[in-house]
Amino acid sequence: MAQNQTNRSMWAEEWPAPAKLNLMLRITGQRSDGYHLLQTVFQFIDMCDWIIFHPVSDGQISLQKPIPGVLEADDLTIRAAKLLKSETGCEQGVCIEVKKNLPMGGGLGGGSSDAATTLVVLNALWGLQLSTERLMELGLTLGADVPVFVYGYSAWAEGVGEKLKRIDIPEQWFVVIKPDCHVNTKEIFLSKDLTRDSKSITIDDFIAGQNQNDCVDVVRESYQSVKEALIDLSEFSEARLTGTGACVFAQFDSEVVAANAYRSLRRKWQVYLAKGVNESPLFLKLKSGSFIS
Repeated sequence: MAQNQTNRSMWAEEWPAPAKLNLMLRITGQRSDGYHLLQTVFQFIDMCDWIIFHPVSDGQISLQKPIPGVLEADDLTIRAAKLLKSETGCEQGVCIEVKKNLPMGGGLGGGSSDAATTLVVLNALWGLQLSTERLMELGLTLGADVPVFVYGYSAWAEGVGEKLKRIDIPEQWFVVIKPDCHVNTKEIFLSKDLTRDSKSITIDDFIAGQNQNDCVDVVRESYQSVKEALIDLSEFSEARLTGTGACVFAQFDSEVVAANAYRSLRRKWQVYLAKGVNESPLFLKLKSGSFIS
């Protein structure tokens, strides 16, 4: 099939920008520039924002509908598209339409995932042929979580979260609660009570059950609604924090058991039922070629 015909089909598509969970988060040190050294495990879940890229003839980058409370210039999809243009000298433009489903400020990586989907799909639509590694490098300049979404697979991460190694994790069911608050990540990482000297562990240690999150104590004491969500969710399974939150989650072996917990909790909470997936829905769609007629 001709490249231009493939591109026409891709322009017409809705592209997923999936959420992620941090299944473990250890803080093992701090660099001289203030950034914290981490060990974490990322797994995608089948909750997604959806992005449509509309071709334009004037070379401009714009949003079809800005997200309330976010300046267009600050939107990560806009910044990602402009970064691609400046990096490659590309003269093409795009109007970006974001169908926002993921809660903002919840620690699920929605903005970072939107940026990554923009980088990956526009790289194809504009015929730029940048490598995944280069896209990950560009993504890191937009945010520490962007590279894993460009990488596209569950990952063991170190450094500031950018050193990634593929890891296969059981694809179980999750119940995710979004408390009615936005956790200030900077505030948490500046806290004098934050653990910064956890011992490094191995992937085998994680698989054996070492899944602590070093941020949870500080977040729980700073945000009452997160504390309450952890208590309520723990009635059904071990309740954990993703990243610095605010979202908390619990893992279940079966959809039936997870769905029962979901139904009980939704009377009080903004809650989601999701499936863990090791391969990003974005990359599954790209590989399937289902958008090609």
